[in-house]
Amino acid sequence: MTALSQYQRLEASGLWRADAQAQRREVVVSLGDASLTITDLKDQPVAHWSLAAVRRATPKGDMPTIYHPDGDPGETLELDASGAEMIAAIDKVLRAIERSRPSPGKLRLWIGGGIAACVVTAAIVWLPGALLDYSSDVVPPVKRDEIGTALLDRIQRVAGQPCAAPEAEEALRALGRRVLGDGRGGDLVVLRGGIAQTAHLPGGLILVNHTLVEDPDDPDVTAGFVLAEAVRAERSDPLVDLLETAGLFATLKLLTTGELPPAALDAYAEDLLSNARPPVDPARLLPAFAAAELRSSPYAYALDMTGETTLALIEADPRGADGSRLVLTDAEWVRLQGICTR
Repeated sequence: MTALSQYQRLEASGLWRADAQAQRREVVVSLGDASLTITDLKDQPVAHWSLAAVRRATPKGDMPTIYHPDGDPGETLELDASGAEMIAAIDKVLRAIERSRPSPGKLRLWIGGGIAACVVTAAIVWLPGALLDYSSDVVPPVKRDEIGTALLDRIQRVAGQPCAAPEAEEALRALGRRVLGDGRGGDLVVLRGGIAQTAHLPGGLILVNHTLVEDPDDPDVTAGFVLAEAVRAERSDPLVDLLETAGLFATLKLLTTGELPPAALDAYAEDLLSNARPPVDPARLLPAFAAAELRSSPYAYALDMTGETTLALIEADPRGADGSRLVLTDAEWVRLQGICTR
C-alpha cells in the first residue's frame, strides 16, 4: 500500500484482549504492508489483523484509541499517546481504504440517474408516437368532424368561401357518393384557392381546387383526384397529421379536455395551404381505381400531360379497355362545372 511507505517497520506497545471476557494483555503491534501483527512480550504472535478489516471504535482524538476487527468488537487493541505515530499510520490507512471503497449512495445515485435517463429517453422516443396512436383510436367521429370544420373555417380566411352555386350542389353530392361511397355525398368542398389540387381534413372532408372541376373535359379527371386524395387519407390519418404538427402538449390537451389550442389549428391550416401533399404510390392507387370502376389514365395525364412520370397509372389502367362506370351524367357534369359561378 502506498499509504504505508513512510511507516515501514513501525512498532508500538499496546493492550490487546481476545474477547470481551478476556483480560487485557500488553503486546507489541507491528505495521506490515497489509496487516497488523500483534505479538506478546515473548515475541509470540497472538493475532493477525488485515488492515482492510480494521475498524476504529473510539472517536478521533480520544485516548486511548481502540481498534477492533470488522464484525468482532469484542477483540480490541488499545493504543495510548505513546503510540501516536502508530495511531496516525493506522488512521491514514483506514482513510485510504475507505476512499477506495465504492460508495453505496453514489452508486445508487448513478444507477438511479441512469434509470431516469433511460426512462426520459424512452418517453421522448416512445410517448409521442404512443399518444398519437391512442388519439387516433379514442377521438370520436363527432370530435373529428368538429376539428375538420374548425380547420375549414381557418382555410376559408385565405381561400374564401366554398363554391356553392345551388344548381351544382346536388351534382357535387353525386360525385361524392360515386367516388367515396353512398354515405359521403357531403364530404366534398370546392374552393376558389388556397390549395393547389386537393387536401383532406379530419372528419372525412376532401377539399378540391376549383380548377379540377372547371378545366377538365371529362369528369373522370375530377373523380380521379378525389379518389387519390381519399387513398392518401387512408394512408395518413389527418388527425394524426394534425397532432404531429401541433406537438405533444396539444395532443395531451385534446386527450384531457377534448379541445385543441387555436394556435395548433392555425399552424396546421397554414401547413395545408403552403405545403404540397405527398404523391400516392401507384401500387396503392391502382387497386382503388379498380374498386371504384374508374379509369386511372385521365387522372395520370392530368398530373403529367406527357405521361412520363405517371406511366404506371396509364399502362396498368384497370378500366382502360372497358371505360369507367358512369361518374356523372352530362347534365350533372355541366352543372358541377358551374359551381363557382356565384
